[in-house]
Amino acid sequence: MDPAATAAPIHNDCETEPNSVWSWWPSWRPTSMSLLKTTESKILSCIQNDLWARFVTLPNQDRIWTLTLNNKGVRKPAAPKTPLVMVHGFGGGVGLWIRNLDVLSRSRPVYAFDLLGFGRSSRPAFPSDAAKAEEQFVDSIEQWRKSVGLEDMILLGHSLGGYLATSYAIQYPSRVSHLILVDPWGLPERAQTQTEGTEVVKRPSPPRWVKAIAAVVSLFNPLAVIRAAGPWGPGLVNRFRPDFKRKFEDLFDDDTMTQYIYHCNAQTPSGEVGFRAMSESLGWAKRPMLQRVHLLPPSMPLTMLFGEHSWVVSSSGDRVTEIRGEAHSKLLLIEKASHHVYADQPEEFNRVVEDICSSVN
Repeated sequence: MDPAATAAPIHNDCETEPNSVWSWWPSWRPTSMSLLKTTESKILSCIQNDLWARFVTLPNQDRIWTLTLNNKGVRKPAAPKTPLVMVHGFGGGVGLWIRNLDVLSRSRPVYAFDLLGFGRSSRPAFPSDAAKAEEQFVDSIEQWRKSVGLEDMILLGHSLGGYLATSYAIQYPSRVSHLILVDPWGLPERAQTQTEGTEVVKRPSPPRWVKAIAAVVSLFNPLAVIRAAGPWGPGLVNRFRPDFKRKFEDLFDDDTMTQYIYHCNAQTPSGEVGFRAMSESLGWAKRPMLQRVHLLPPSMPLTMLFGEHSWVVSSSGDRVTEIRGEAHSKLLLIEKASHHVYADQPEEFNRVVEDICSSVN
C-alpha cells in the first residue's frame, strides 16, 4: 500500500475563504465537501472494475484525490503495462470520466485525480503570476507521481488538463510515454480569423455558459457567479449547463451530474484562481503552449483529439504537427462531439484511446 495514500477520506466540511470579506458565503451556499463526496460516490458506484479511491498526500501536505482502477477479471500480466493517467479540465473532477474509466482500465491500470485546487483535492493559495501558477500545478502533478510510485505513464489531459499535461511533459519528458491532448485549452497564441482560400472558416460560437463566465472573468474568479448565487447556485448550473444532464442521462435520470459540477465549483476558490492567473480571458493563455510545444522531445508521441463541433479551434493542432513534424504527432477529429469529447462520443473516444495505449505497452 502506498504510504502516502490515506485510505479513509476525511475532509473539513467547514472550509471557508480565509481573511475574506466573503467568508460568510459557505454557510449561505447549499454545498460542502461532504455533499461533494456523497454526489461523487453515487457516480462512482457505476464502476464495475476494481476501484481504489483515496487521498494521496504530497510532501507539502496538500492532498490529491485519486482513483486507481484495474480490471478485476484479468490476472496481472507478467510485465506490468504502462498506466494511463487522466487529467480533467477546468471546473471538473474525476467523476466526469465515468463513461471511460471501466473501458480504459480493461487492459491496464488507470489513474484519475482531481487537480490541485479542484474537486476534492486540497485548495491552497495560488500566485497571481502566470508562470508561477502553472508551475504550482505542474509541480503538484510531479509530486503526486512520486507519491503514487509511477515510473512512467501515458498522460491524457482534457482542456486545461491538456495544457498542464503538455507543460508537465516538457519538464519531465522521461515520465511520459505518450501524450494525449483532448480539446486542449491554451494552445493558440491569439485569436485569428481562419481562412481557406477566400472563404472564411466559421467555427461554432462558444456556448452560453462560456460567454456568461467570460463576462465576469476579468473582474472576478471565473466561477464566482456560482458562489454569489447562494441557494440559487444549483439552479444556475442547471440553466447554463443542461448539456451535462443530457450527456449522462442514461446513467442518471436526475440532476446528479449537474449537482456534481455545482459542488465541485461552489467550494472555496483555489484552482480557478490559478487558472485566472494563467489566462488572458477564458479562451486564451498568457503563455500560449504553441510557443513551447517545440520543447517536447521529438521522439515523444503526441495525439490530439478535437471535437468536430467544439468551440476550441482545432487549427492549433495543425500548427503543433507542423512544429513537431508529423512522424510523432497526430490529430484526430471526433465527429458529432463538442468540447467534452469523452462524454459526447464515449465509445469512439474510448476506442481511440485504447488504440493509442495498445501501441505503448
